[in-house]
Amino acid sequence: MPGKQPLAYTAMSLLEFQARFPADRECYDYLLPTRFPGGFACPKCGSAKSGQISTRGLWQCKGCRAQVSLTAGTMFHRTRTPLRLWFWAIFLVARDKRGHSALQLKKELGIPYDRAWLMLHKIRSAMAYRDSRYRLNGVVELDEAYFGAPDPSGKGRGTGRAKALVAVSITEDGKPRFAKIQKVARLDGRRVKRLAADVIAPGTRIRTDGLNIYRCLSKRYVHEPVVATGKPKDKLLKWVHVAISNAKSFIMGTFHGLDAKHLQRYLDEFCYRFNRRYREAELFDRLLAACAGAPPLTYDELTR
Repeated sequence: MPGKQPLAYTAMSLLEFQARFPADRECYDYLLPTRFPGGFACPKCGSAKSGQISTRGLWQCKGCRAQVSLTAGTMFHRTRTPLRLWFWAIFLVARDKRGHSALQLKKELGIPYDRAWLMLHKIRSAMAYRDSRYRLNGVVELDEAYFGAPDPSGKGRGTGRAKALVAVSITEDGKPRFAKIQKVARLDGRRVKRLAADVIAPGTRIRTDGLNIYRCLSKRYVHEPVVATGKPKDKLLKWVHVAISNAKSFIMGTFHGLDAKHLQRYLDEFCYRFNRRYREAELFDRLLAACAGAPPLTYDELTR
């Protein structure tokens, strides 16, 4: 992954957060430098000169007179939910490393369940969009995983459970760095090749087990199939199996099993948290920046 941008992140306690954002006005003021970190730039003409229409929450370009909403083109695009509630949702999600359920958010914010569900999925979508900018490099462990209740009708690759490919980059001294998980319809060489192209930088050393579906990796990567007779599989690819175990605990512990249709977004949330596990105190600001930089997502797009 590339180096992190030198953004200023602030750690806030619950009481500090409550005092800092008593109303929407404070939320808009806080969101402005996150939305336009280099200052306002008109999306139509590129002019940096603007004036604020405070009564409508808009900025008007002094060059082409275009009016721009602070939330236009972001995850908050055309939302009818007050920005303060969005800030609370992001803050609560950021603080809870176990994950936040829609039922829990409904009770905490006093909003309908379907709105809480949609807000959380939009936040997860922003997490996925943020992480999609980065690729794993260096040394990567790669393996397959299965999510869902045990399937008595089939075992291994023939199971009806949801299938996924899991990649974890590790340091030269064997410590885990970042993770990527991608749900797949089938476990075959074509899906492995596609995952690698999407999330792993060319030339990376990739360690897998001896399964045939990983042979395709040798064309663009340094493929290191690990086979050791009589040695437990968990000892051969330690960190990818730790990530798989933690992802299953994350999903079962808070969400108690999931429909395969939306499984990918929960896996994206797990990876987002895993990749920032040493930055928990800053996670609200980081997640707010991810939401401000993510494209809009409608209910129809989410449920189709």
